[in-house]
Amino acid sequence: MLKIFKETEKLELKKSTSELKEAIIAIVAILNKHQKGVIYFGIKNNGEIVGQKASEKTIRNISRSISSHIEPKIYPKINKIAIDKKECVKIEFHGNEIPYYAKGRAFIRVGDENKQLSAKEIENIILRKNKDKLRWDKEICEEAKITDISVAKLRLFLKKSGLKYDNLENSLKKLGLSQKNSLLNTAVILFGKKPEKFFPNAKLRCAVFGTDDSSYIIDRQEFTGDLFYLIEKAEEYILKNIHIGMKLEGLYRVDVPEINKKAFREAIINAFCHRDYYSYDSVNIAIFKNRLEIRNHGLLFGGLTIAKIKKENVSERRNELIAEMFHKINFVEKWGKGISLILSKEPTANFKEVGLQFISVFKRKFKEEAEGLAEGLVEGLVENQKKILGFVEKNPQISKKKLSKKIGISATAIDKNILTLKQKGFLKRVGPDKGGYWKRLK
Repeated sequence: MLKIFKETEKLELKKSTSELKEAIIAIVAILNKHQKGVIYFGIKNNGEIVGQKASEKTIRNISRSISSHIEPKIYPKINKIAIDKKECVKIEFHGNEIPYYAKGRAFIRVGDENKQLSAKEIENIILRKNKDKLRWDKEICEEAKITDISVAKLRLFLKKSGLKYDNLENSLKKLGLSQKNSLLNTAVILFGKKPEKFFPNAKLRCAVFGTDDSSYIIDRQEFTGDLFYLIEKAEEYILKNIHIGMKLEGLYRVDVPEINKKAFREAIINAFCHRDYYSYDSVNIAIFKNRLEIRNHGLLFGGLTIAKIKKENVSERRNELIAEMFHKINFVEKWGKGISLILSKEPTANFKEVGLQFISVFKRKFKEEAEGLAEGLVEGLVENQKKILGFVEKNPQISKKKLSKKIGISATAIDKNILTLKQKGFLKRVGPDKGGYWKRLK
């Protein structure tokens, strides 16, 4: 029976070796798409078998031309075969060292055509090829020892995950956090006693600014530690420094932050999950007068764009192992719902890429909006100001130094918040700094 030939993404047909240049481009295009394929000389692209006489010299010329013009090198299988009693040349080739280049240019197979790749497309091929090699979270932390892991942290994680603790070594192995008795970076940055000892970028930087830009700093703090600790500290810091209103739920008063807590917590978790840990940087929380920004070093991964993450429930994770650990305790969804969750809670939230930073932006609600949410006690005050009023009411002689220590903010921040409370008519100082006392007015 006559064999019928038709060009496909893995099969190229050439009338004769006069089309060798085009054949080389086809080989590269097929390799970059499928890593293997076949080319025939002696068959027209419509499938008509015309034959190709091939001496040993012809075979050598084909082999030399492929070797000279394709990088990285490939070693195809070249044979003379008879098809419909006509001599043809069959070339079978394969290779996994993508991207391949023909005379310095890269191509990709699209149907039965060969399309030249752009620089961006080549970059994406390289990233996909090396995605497992370039996973920071799966690399071995050479300097860390098993004694650097906190048993208490690991036990707590396993309990939250519904898993049982065996012993330190076996538990880490079952979680996929060790390799050949060596700790992976994920094990250390999640469960290390002092992750910052090995990773100076296991850090959170937070700041409050008095204006819409960074010209006037009210408060600034830094935290180091494991990722779970840093996530909680980021959430605490935001709640301390944004407006908290009140509303009634039945007989109870409930705090209502001006920015939805679930929304900004999701952005915090995403920042730590997707950041580029090869970079010496931190996750940064910036609270401005008109907005909250959560910043992490590391642009969107795997060819995603801002438009795609807002429209589709998709996620490409730079740190798959960290994401898997977060998923075990329900920090993240496997289905990429994080952005849609944020937008469902805060529809005006925005996302942008600036330089090498990915930034989540939340609009702050001002006093008139806060009053719409708030009922009763101290609407319009940030959490730190409410705490100051609470401590003053319990101890009118309390010093600014003690307030700073109890609340966990700087002395400068205490001064700024007390000034605000005075201006809003909530607080008054009676007598001198030494020997006087605070009087709560509302």
